[in-house]
Amino acid sequence: MTEINWLKHVQEPKYWLLGIASGLIALHLTLTSRTNDTDLFGTMLLFWGVVAFLIWERHESLTFESGVFASFFGGTLIALILLKSSSISGYDLFIRTTPFLSGISLALLASGTKGLKQYWQELLILAYTAIPPGLIGVFVDVAALTAKFSAFLLHYLGFGVVRKGVFLMLENGSVEVNHGCSGVNVILQLLGMAVVFLLMFPTTVGQKIVVPLVAIISAFVVNAARVALLALLVSLSQPEAFKYWHEGSGSVIFSMIAVFIFGLFCWFAILKDQPPNKEEQNC
Repeated sequence: MTEINWLKHVQEPKYWLLGIASGLIALHLTLTSRTNDTDLFGTMLLFWGVVAFLIWERHESLTFESGVFASFFGGTLIALILLKSSSISGYDLFIRTTPFLSGISLALLASGTKGLKQYWQELLILAYTAIPPGLIGVFVDVAALTAKFSAFLLHYLGFGVVRKGVFLMLENGSVEVNHGCSGVNVILQLLGMAVVFLLMFPTTVGQKIVVPLVAIISAFVVNAARVALLALLVSLSQPEAFKYWHEGSGSVIFSMIAVFIFGLFCWFAILKDQPPNKEEQNC
């Protein structure tokens, strides 16, 4: 009887979908880990976790009914993802678009074209991961803004600094604030967390505006402080310390600080004042 029950479970489509989804997630995280980009891997892992949580919370109310065309299109997308993944060895823009393509293919297999609207929250989260950091530079010169604010911090801390464009020049050295050091990655990371927060917790219209702004400002200010520190290390002729805070674990520490500040804001400004749910009230 146990073997019969196991065979019945295996034959159910939802278990096949679970297996396919697990495989796609594992494949994507493996490809992401090969980029050696800790921030990118952490962001992708967080977003996949949130999507899995949201699906699990609503899995009993979801409609699983797909047609031949939707199943064929979803299967074709998965085949293309697997084919492309086999030729990726390092960072590739496709790594950012894979989560959204995977989400679309799984939604089509599970519920067809008519059921896509059931997954709008999850697809929105996965679509956010497809935004390339370079896109922001098309609209805003973040590197120049970061250089200005870093120079402002150094000046009011008593250090003699001269800024020329994206160059910060101190007494014994200078640094260039290029796009990679502008904090775009951290801004996108925290803005993504803001999107996830707004989808998972009830908020007012004003909070929906404030939360993304706080995420952007927190990431920008913390990264500008990091750039100011790098400029000081160059001026003090500390190449090892500069390498640590620029490329090593130090850069991750600043990202964690930005996340921590944003988390504190969300807790004390929004979550702490929310009324308990009905189950807690009954207790």
